[in-house]
Amino acid sequence: MNGIHDMGGMDAFGKVVPDQRAFHAEWERRVFSLLNAVEAAGAWNIDQFRFGIERLPPEVYLTSSYFKRWHLMAELLLREGGYVSAAELAAGHAIGTPKPLPCGTMQAYQAVAETFISGAFGRPARHPAVFKVGDTVRTRNIHSASHTRLPRYARGHTGRIDNVIGCHVFPDANVTGADENPQWLYAVAFNARDLWGDDADSTVKVVINAFEPYLGPA
Repeated sequence: MNGIHDMGGMDAFGKVVPDQRAFHAEWERRVFSLLNAVEAAGAWNIDQFRFGIERLPPEVYLTSSYFKRWHLMAELLLREGGYVSAAELAAGHAIGTPKPLPCGTMQAYQAVAETFISGAFGRPARHPAVFKVGDTVRTRNIHSASHTRLPRYARGHTGRIDNVIGCHVFPDANVTGADENPQWLYAVAFNARDLWGDDADSTVKVVINAFEPYLGPA
């Protein structure tokens, strides 16, 4: 998806200033806990989560804090999934019988450690890997209207396979919630000047993780 969230290589946003604080207010802790619990209960998967944030309007995305985006994404996905209504969000409480979550309702302190551990995304391969370490490849210039993990700045450029990571859940398919469609995943290295022109530092190497459908022979 081409959206404001895909900011790699954009100008005029200044330096990234690291912030060592995980949370800035108590409500952010609650949002973090709630969204992880709801995801563990099957309301959405990680790629649907990311696509929800990607669909926020640019003016909202740029003026919202990190966890405010999570909050807005949750409202969007919970409405779309039929778990809450606009009237319930406005009222701040349930109205009528709620729709059951696919994996059931979590109880307090139930499987907390497991809930906050990222799942495993490796899957058995359906076919041999097309590329090997050292191969020169060219990323496809795709413009999906849905979720994709190929960053805009790397599309249509030539790089080299640094590592064959393995076969993993394909985000572009997983976002539908219907099929994981596992694909081979590679570490692909680019020279910074190949991505951003002669003004870039020629000593810098940029490595991205790219799925096989994103790549073709150079």
